[in-house]
Amino acid sequence: MKKASIVSVGNELLNGQTVNSNAAHLGAELLTIGIPVAGSFTVADEIDSIVRSLEQACDEADVIIATGGLGPTDDDLTRQAMAKFLGVELELHDDLLEKIQHFFNRLNRNMPERNKIQAYIPAGAAALPNIGTAPGIRAELKGKLLFALPGVPQEMKRMFEESLLPELRRFAGGQAVVVRKLKCFGAGESTIAELLGDAMERGRNPLVNCTVSSGIITLHIIASAENETQAQAMADRQEKSLRNTLGELVYGTGDQSLEQVVGEALARQAKTVAVAESCTGGLLAKLLTDIPGASRYFAHGWITYSNEAKAAELGVPADLIEKHGAVSEQVAESMARCARRKAGTDFAIGITGIAGPGGATEQKPTGLVYISVDSDQGCDTERCLFSYDRRFVRLRSAQTALNMLRQKLNN
Repeated sequence: MKKASIVSVGNELLNGQTVNSNAAHLGAELLTIGIPVAGSFTVADEIDSIVRSLEQACDEADVIIATGGLGPTDDDLTRQAMAKFLGVELELHDDLLEKIQHFFNRLNRNMPERNKIQAYIPAGAAALPNIGTAPGIRAELKGKLLFALPGVPQEMKRMFEESLLPELRRFAGGQAVVVRKLKCFGAGESTIAELLGDAMERGRNPLVNCTVSSGIITLHIIASAENETQAQAMADRQEKSLRNTLGELVYGTGDQSLEQVVGEALARQAKTVAVAESCTGGLLAKLLTDIPGASRYFAHGWITYSNEAKAAELGVPADLIEKHGAVSEQVAESMARCARRKAGTDFAIGITGIAGPGGATEQKPTGLVYISVDSDQGCDTERCLFSYDRRFVRLRSAQTALNMLRQKLNN
């Protein structure tokens, strides 16, 4: 199977000034054509560092793609490093110089002398067209393909799609890779790993990888075969097995979000929802209404942060708050019931908790949240204790509320 390596060049990537979105985009695109990424390197704007990374990348892959360092400034050194790696000199291409000059002419600007360096290409290599001033570079070494692309994401993506993708499809030959994603919520990464057992062992085909982002677990199924039909069948069997094991922990596929899945279910069943939020400060309402067409199912929302607002806006009995405290199962249930009655909806959600960092007691610590979902089938309440910071507590509270609603809709 053909494999790829990505070399990302730039001090800004190392010091955190720029997020390396190029590597993520290339990895995903390469996998769709059956060329998985075997390694990814991020290096400084130094010729020797770039050369060492190219050497290592060539040791483990058949396709090497470098991004960044093709500009006209003194720290743009990828073309020089590629020439050194290939053991050749840089050569001036008059046609490239003419195109760069034309680029500035169209802008009614004089071309800076330093832009001339962008017309130099390693001897024996080919230039790749670009919408900007920096042409890409294509070279071959011992049967391996080497590419250098601009670091500007818009230019990189277009050059990859137009100049690399057709050739790489042919280069991949008959191998086929099918990737599926299952989205999960309601259990931690370690719990899901325990449930799946040897399904996540390395070296398997299909391979099952696990990633975590903002509380969402994504299982990546990667099936490789001689042709796409076989790979699809393998992915189908693996997906069915994972679903059977995880049950309701799986909420969607691909890039579906919890709010999207819940919104689609509400719309499909012609149901409506209202929310009454305290510690989440409107985040749950935002997630629900981020989805286009949310007016079909989202009716009303209250942010009742204070005890007075809970009583005045929703009708939560003041003596209930006095007796049990604002952060309690009883108040969360009352918030949900009052919201559903006032809005006249099929479902309503009440959230109350302590997002922190202040306001906690020994009995009610930071991260304690009560979430209630009310419907004509009754009111379900969960007591949650989330860790980390205020932002995380609020987000996990809203996500848990969505997941509780999803489960009610499924049942």
